[in-house]
This record gives sequence, C-alpha cells and structure tokens, in this order.
Amino acid sequence: MDQRLAIDWTSCQAHGLCAELLPDHITLDEWGYPLLEDTPLPARTVKRARRAAADCPALALKLTVA
Repeated sequence: MDQRLAIDWTSCQAHGLCAELLPDHITLDEWGYPLLEDTPLPARTVKRARRAAADCPALALKLTVA
C-alpha cells in the first residue's frame, strides 16, 4: 500500500508548518500554500508524515492510501 500526502484545500490556511516538518516532500508557493509531490512516501517517512498531519493547525494535511 502506497501512502501519499493530500491537502484539504478548503481547510488549509497557509501556516506553512507542514513544509517545516517535511521539507523533503513539501514546498510552499509564493502565498505560503503547500505544493506536494505526487509520489508515494518512502516507508521511512510515513511516521513523520503522520506527525505532520496531526500537527497541522487547520488539520488540512492528510495521509491517503493509494
């Protein structure tokens, strides 16, 4: 099972914490909104990604199973 990051765009408020917590997988656009890679997360990153999703102030970051 591949896990990927997803953003709930209606909830995202561009705090940018996700990019600080997962800089290898998330960058920010010029307005501070996250840009995600459309690739599966490596197994070694899934735990940190779960933590980043839980720490998102707007709870807009999600892990999905593809």
